[in-house]
Amino acid sequence: MKYIVILGDGMADYPIPELSGKTPLGSANKPCMDYLADRSATYGLVKTTIAGLPAGSDVANLSAMGYDPLKYYTGRGPLEAASIGIPLKPADVAFRCNLITADDNIIDYSAGHITTQESSELMKYLDSKLGTPDTRFYPGISYRHLLVIEGCPDGINCTAPHDVVGQPVKDNLPKGEGSEKIIELIEASRDLLANHPINKKRVAEGKRPANSIWPWGQGRKPSMPTFKDRYGLDGAVISAVDLIKGLGVFAGLEVINVPGATGYLDTDYGAKAAHALKSLESKDFVFVHVEAPDEMSHEGRLKDKIRAIEDLDNKLIRPILAGMAGRDEFRMMVLPDHPTPLATKTHAYDPVPYIIYDSRYNITNNKRYDEESMKNGRYVAHGCDLMGLFIHGDIQG
Repeated sequence: MKYIVILGDGMADYPIPELSGKTPLGSANKPCMDYLADRSATYGLVKTTIAGLPAGSDVANLSAMGYDPLKYYTGRGPLEAASIGIPLKPADVAFRCNLITADDNIIDYSAGHITTQESSELMKYLDSKLGTPDTRFYPGISYRHLLVIEGCPDGINCTAPHDVVGQPVKDNLPKGEGSEKIIELIEASRDLLANHPINKKRVAEGKRPANSIWPWGQGRKPSMPTFKDRYGLDGAVISAVDLIKGLGVFAGLEVINVPGATGYLDTDYGAKAAHALKSLESKDFVFVHVEAPDEMSHEGRLKDKIRAIEDLDNKLIRPILAGMAGRDEFRMMVLPDHPTPLATKTHAYDPVPYIIYDSRYNITNNKRYDEESMKNGRYVAHGCDLMGLFIHGDIQG
């Protein structure tokens, strides 16, 4: 038996008047997901978020991978550190460090989805100017980077920039013990980045400059059992996002870096599908993460969120289903990690729809895959229990 998880980040949403009260999932043309829903042995809603913890991709994907965030979650930063190979000492605190566009307000959490080539040069520049033996900047992908501070207190309260777009910078600066140092780094970065040649060129081209850093999502190195120890399966993870890759590292999964995977609308779905199928020749489990629906939600782009869902269906799920035809028996699970409603442009705590398809069963449910159609199915109150149901559960009927 092979096991395939397809996770569309932020894919779930609320009913939208422009869609006659449907959600993007309910409105999208997604025949493969609807086929799977109609023939799923088990379907329903799952609560991947937890009150008191961020309703973010870190907590929700940790749940979706089968780990209890109340036990294993320490913050987003250390997961991203693992992805880019930064070893953390016990005294280190790792922050996710966005490059953003800001004036008095936070304008863009992604600096216009700055390219990795441009942002890497900017982060190396900041490290050369602001880095010390206990404060280091590390480049990641696009706007997503890393700040590691040795000896940093644990009590700093930071806000995710995508949650406060359009709001004043001064009202959302870090607070709590040790926050003064983070604020100083933010202010120093603005002075350094304002006149950097890359930003001058971006402004001249009508693009948004990456004129400030914004640290958030901090934490210390977690300790987790491997996925094989928990579920007895060798597996792999495929994503363009360092956070998901870092989860894979700590879970002992092979992290497959796919050329052309961008975490945006232009990601190479076909390459992801091909690498997933290739990995299943030697492994029993693959977790494929797609970021684009979440990015479109944060930007409030309804048509492009629907496009991202349809591309996931046609360019990723379709070739995987075709590739598995005539091969091993398999189970496939499709779900979002959390809702990212277009109305709010940020993450929500609501349950999300899931489907579990088993190639051995000939079932007809007369269901489509969306929030409304799944709500009368099997409710999973603790997201970390869903993986055990997917792998070991008797899901027929």
